[in-house]
Amino acid sequence: MRMIQTKKGALVALGLTTLIAAALASGGSAVARAPRGLVADMKNTSGATVGKVRFIPTDDGKVLVRATAAGLTPGFHGFHVHTTGQCDPNAQDTSGASVPFFTAGGHYNPATTIHGAHAGDLPPLLVAADGTGVLRFKTDRFRNRDLMDADGSAVIMHAGPDNLAHVPATTATGDERYHSHSETAADYTFGPDALTKATGDAGARFACGVIQRVNS
Repeated sequence: MRMIQTKKGALVALGLTTLIAAALASGGSAVARAPRGLVADMKNTSGATVGKVRFIPTDDGKVLVRATAAGLTPGFHGFHVHTTGQCDPNAQDTSGASVPFFTAGGHYNPATTIHGAHAGDLPPLLVAADGTGVLRFKTDRFRNRDLMDADGSAVIMHAGPDNLAHVPATTATGDERYHSHSETAADYTFGPDALTKATGDAGARFACGVIQRVNS
């Protein structure tokens, strides 16, 4: 009965105190935390938004990557951090051929390794029958500050699956068994070609997003 007779202002203060105590007891915070980390808004060659990728620093020193996508073909899609923060859908390669998002450069690969071990290699994104995909994982291959150098970085989603340049064990003669190029080609050699070693045969660059600091 005494509580009912207390002034309204005191009741409000008591209620707020109770909410704060409950939040802290559950390991939460009564004050909304400001967004952290980096984000890439993924757009396809037509400029339509098809997903979002967030890079969130964690207390254990790793980076939590959260990706969502919509409007993609079902199945696995290659998914990588690239070296340059430029996403031009009308870009051309060095020969003048049209290669959307060529301006994003190659995979982020400061250690100069073969694909599969690039710092920017991310797990392939699995897209469901309705065209949507969700991916969440941690990586210790880079920190957020590494992605925000002078020319920035970008995320690329590819049209096809990524084999991560997996090359089966060598044969008795020392040859690598996997190859991704035609055996009838004039330059055919047994083993993986340069494209496999660089990109895992993930195909065309379907979508691109410049990595930026979270503002909201």
